[in-house]
Amino acid sequence: MCDTLVALSNSTANRSVLFAKNSDREPYEAQALLHVGRQSCSEPDMACTYRRIPQVAETYECILSKPFQMWGAEMGVNEWGLAIGNEAVFTKVKFDKQQVGLTGMDILRLALERCRTADEAVNTMTSLLEMYGQDACGGYRNRKFYYHNSFLIADPSEAWVVETAGRTWVSEKVKDIRSISNRLSIDTAERLSEGAKANASRHRWWNGREPFSFRKSYSDWLYTTAGRAASRQAKTTSACKRQEGKVDAAACMNILQTHNIDHPSFQPSRANTGSVCMHATGLLNPSQTTGSMVAELRTDGPHTVWLTGTSMPCLSVYVPYFPGTATLKNMIQPLAEPDESLWWQAEKLHGWICKDYRSRRMLFEEQRVQLQRDFLESEKILIARKASLSNLEQFSNECLSRVLMMIRRWSSAISGEK
Repeated sequence: MCDTLVALSNSTANRSVLFAKNSDREPYEAQALLHVGRQSCSEPDMACTYRRIPQVAETYECILSKPFQMWGAEMGVNEWGLAIGNEAVFTKVKFDKQQVGLTGMDILRLALERCRTADEAVNTMTSLLEMYGQDACGGYRNRKFYYHNSFLIADPSEAWVVETAGRTWVSEKVKDIRSISNRLSIDTAERLSEGAKANASRHRWWNGREPFSFRKSYSDWLYTTAGRAASRQAKTTSACKRQEGKVDAAACMNILQTHNIDHPSFQPSRANTGSVCMHATGLLNPSQTTGSMVAELRTDGPHTVWLTGTSMPCLSVYVPYFPGTATLKNMIQPLAEPDESLWWQAEKLHGWICKDYRSRRMLFEEQRVQLQRDFLESEKILIARKASLSNLEQFSNECLSRVLMMIRRWSSAISGEK
């Protein structure tokens, strides 16, 4: 389960584009933050998660948040301010389960590495989908977890939604505010893959007489309903709409930190699939938010990529990173077992808090909130002053150091407690 939203410049406080996403995966599937530099490529092909495809001559710089063991990414931003996030969607199209296709995360990263604009990314992603399909397992330990994908794609000028079912797809241009969740949501197609209607008619998913709806024709009812995707999509959309014209990075962070129950009475054991900040509770609610991102995409300045690099946004601090800087290049990448990476250090603290969430969260909530406020206010000043990349890199390094210091201090304080 995941949630992704975008607010275009006509809806934001700074007249920039704001893009936000929670990545919901299996608990303890560490999410890595990765900086990939621009590269000239001489090899004829390249390896994705399960298959090789032809390589291009040049790939662009990207900042990615990705499951540690996969090639593809859940979300990211490239040097041009192109931002993409994906969602699992559940459709009537069956899988062969031969692992011969691309994962949604592969398609996302390929577009970030190869495209400059949202429109170009739509064309690239749908071409890759039609050519290779998405017959590929998307799970971690759950090797039976297969799903199709939807994507929210934005640049500093515009945004698009692409929804897929097998090799068929539909896309829709965003007008102001849009969110996507784990469901097909597009009825009327602005762009539609060739054969999508014929395929739906052949399987009797569409009678050919009523106006064609991609959502109605291709949605799987059971998994879409159980995931409460419509509820989460309505929640993120309405929260953003209430602040239309005033949406900023802080507002997006707040939306990504919300639960299915208001904060004072919430505890992780009461979470369900209607929670935006997801906490896994078992078979009917197996996903947990393992990483979160808010990106501010500007036409006249550097793009800011706010990433937690940790699970549970409600317990996390978003750290600012900037394309063209090197803060992430030496970051310790998490592996399968607890280590010294940011993700695993935070996970130990988060696990302790969740055993008595209401009381233990409040112990460090004031410090967490103040740290986030400091980062947001300092970033605003630096951007207004048109700070150099070296100054932005220094700021980013300082923010990351302060978060690590807070986590280590609290981890040391609770050492030995259960």
